[in-house]
Amino acid sequence: MIARFHSLRCRCGTACSVAAYALTMFCVAWIVLRGAESMGYNWQWYRVPRFILLPDGSPGPLLQGAGITLLVSGLGLVGAAVLALGTALLRLSGSVVGQAMARVYLELIRNTPLLVQIFFIYFVLAPAVDLGRMSSAVLALALFEGAYASEIIRAGILAIPRGQWEGALSLGMKKPSIYMQVILPQALRNVLPPLTSQGVSLIKDSALVSTIAIYDLTMHGQAIIAETFLSFEIWTVVAAIYLVFTVTLSSLARLLEQHSSSPHLEDSCTK
Repeated sequence: MIARFHSLRCRCGTACSVAAYALTMFCVAWIVLRGAESMGYNWQWYRVPRFILLPDGSPGPLLQGAGITLLVSGLGLVGAAVLALGTALLRLSGSVVGQAMARVYLELIRNTPLLVQIFFIYFVLAPAVDLGRMSSAVLALALFEGAYASEIIRAGILAIPRGQWEGALSLGMKKPSIYMQVILPQALRNVLPPLTSQGVSLIKDSALVSTIAIYDLTMHGQAIIAETFLSFEIWTVVAAIYLVFTVTLSSLARLLEQHSSSPHLEDSCTK
C-alpha cells in the first residue's frame, strides 16, 4: 500500500500539488465569503487599490508597510544567521565557558515568548544602551530565531560522518579550515529545508514588531482598518502579501537546494 501511494505521488508530481493547493485556497475563500455573508458584511474591494498604490503611482500605505516588513525581516535573518552559527560552534567547542554561555542563551530565548522579549528589549534594554525601535525589533527577531536555527545547524554538523573530519585532519588542515571548507558546506546543504522554515517563521513573527509602534505591514493594516472599517478586505490583502513573501523565500531556497544537492540527497521521485 505504501509503495503504491509513493508511486502515485511520483507520477502525480507538481500538478497534483498545485491542484491540492488551489482546492485548499478555494475552500478557504468559500468559507470566508460565507462567513461574511452570514454577518451581512458589505464588501468594498473598490476602495482597496488606493491603499496599495496611490493615484500618482507611488507606493500606498500597505506597500510602504511591506517594505518595512522586508527590511526588518532581512536584517533579522542576517542577525539570526550570525547568532545561530556562533551559538552552534560554541555548543560544539571544548570551552566550558562558551558552552555555558550558549546554553544560557538558548534556555532564556526558547522558554520565553517572543512578544515578551520584544517588550523587554524595547522598554528595559533599549533605554540603557540607546537603541531605537527598529534596532530593538531586529535584535529581538535575531535573538529569537537564532536560538532555534542554532540547534538546526548544530544537528547538521553532528550529522557529518566522522570520516570527513579524519580525512581533513590527515591532509594537515586546521580546525577553522575544516569547518569552512569541509564541514559547514555539507551541513548547511543538509539543513537548508528546516532553516528555510525558520526563515518563513521569522517573516511571520515580524508582525509582532507592530506592538512597539513600528509601522510595518501589520501596523499599516490596523491603521487603515481603524479608519475605514474594511476589516475583511484589508486583512485579506495583508495576508496575501505575507504569503507572497514566504512563498518567494521558500521557492528561492528550493532552487538553491536543487542547485547544490548531491545525488544521494535527491528526491526518490527523480530517480
